[in-house]
Amino acid sequence: MKRYSSYTDSGVKWIGEIPDNWEVTKIKFVSRIYGRIGFRGYTVDDIVDKNEGAISLSPSNIVDQKITFKDSTFISFDKYFESPEIMIQNDDIVFVKTASVGKCAYVTNLPCESTLNPQLIVFKNCKIFNKFFYYSLISPLIQNQVFSDLTGGVVGTISQAKINNYFMVKPSELDEQIQIANYLDQKTTKIDELVTKKEQLIQLLEEEGTAIINETITKGLNPDVPMKDSGIDWLGSIPKHWGIKRLRYVGNCQNGISEGADFFGEGHPFVSYSDVFYNRTLPFKVEGLAKSEDKHWNNYSVIEGDVFFTRTSETIEEIGIASVCQKSIDKGTFAGFLIRFRPYPNTLITEFSKYYFRCFIPRIFFVKEMNLVTRASLSQELLKRLPILLPSLKEQVLIAEYLDEKVGQIENVISKTKAEILHLKEYKTTLISEVVTGKIDIREEN
Repeated sequence: MKRYSSYTDSGVKWIGEIPDNWEVTKIKFVSRIYGRIGFRGYTVDDIVDKNEGAISLSPSNIVDQKITFKDSTFISFDKYFESPEIMIQNDDIVFVKTASVGKCAYVTNLPCESTLNPQLIVFKNCKIFNKFFYYSLISPLIQNQVFSDLTGGVVGTISQAKINNYFMVKPSELDEQIQIANYLDQKTTKIDELVTKKEQLIQLLEEEGTAIINETITKGLNPDVPMKDSGIDWLGSIPKHWGIKRLRYVGNCQNGISEGADFFGEGHPFVSYSDVFYNRTLPFKVEGLAKSEDKHWNNYSVIEGDVFFTRTSETIEEIGIASVCQKSIDKGTFAGFLIRFRPYPNTLITEFSKYYFRCFIPRIFFVKEMNLVTRASLSQELLKRLPILLPSLKEQVLIAEYLDEKVGQIENVISKTKAEILHLKEYKTTLISEVVTGKIDIREEN
């Protein structure tokens, strides 16, 4: 793409040169910022049932730079009408200033009256073309200023005063702003459509991989083998020559280590909840550290073949997620939010376990059997009742080798597709940045 015919120094070192017919400005000179501050905040008493009030947009309503109204919070109309300056209209721009700072969306297709929660601000009364301003806000030019100014601890925040003083650049002519916005609409829509198709492909591939695992783990590799009733209504038939036992007869269980906060953060390897939740097999190098010693290593060791289950969470869906240890971790221990299952010798091979404990059997069993009160929790007693299918060790090896090949092929395609998505998103960011800062001239592209 071509550049503008001539450039001039912007006067701001880190911005550099801009086209001759462009100018440097600040957000406060191109738009007004409004937010829910002070007494206009609201409490749980102001929250009402769906469709009985106005939507109160929060950071979770902004997904991939678009507004989603799924799972919205509603507040009373009395509270809504109390703050007319933050009543949201189509073509407004909303921006997160607390927590997921910098998330931004251009508002379209409002389903009903809407407003903001205190974590968001809205840009109104723009003196430049709204959509051009939106693209500037999501570009690295402004996003980099946001992240350099973040304050706060775990929950970052940024003041409206700081946002007002962020630099941006713009064409002097409104027509050119409109041209740029239209161009980026066309280009980014095509990129987003490609990303969506690739994400759908990943979902289909993941479903295919899951189906292969479930079928192979419960039926084996020979479709002609005689079958028998498993004795479990939701499981159906299994190969006649396979065994089936409750987990209590296949190995033993141990809850994780429980110590005060100062026990963690330094020392020896420590398997965390997230190490298990996000991985079918434990990472060879876990991130956690603990000041463990002999008495802990005797009771809470981590050796090849161990299976770790998530023990507690807010929802049943996050309970009983398993990860298998493929390589012993010297002086390793594991978290109290986990249960370790250690199979008896010559019952389960590690490679078979990594598929079995992530197939549908544990998932269905835990959901059916668990009683959810206020916080979901997996007890050892429940875990020990989990049914375990037991092909011979030789057949477990063959099943694992087959699944390694089939699932590996699928995961390779998924990995490549994710890399393509990342490349597309990076290209989109670069394109927006180049166009809204005048590095390339698109006026003849439309």
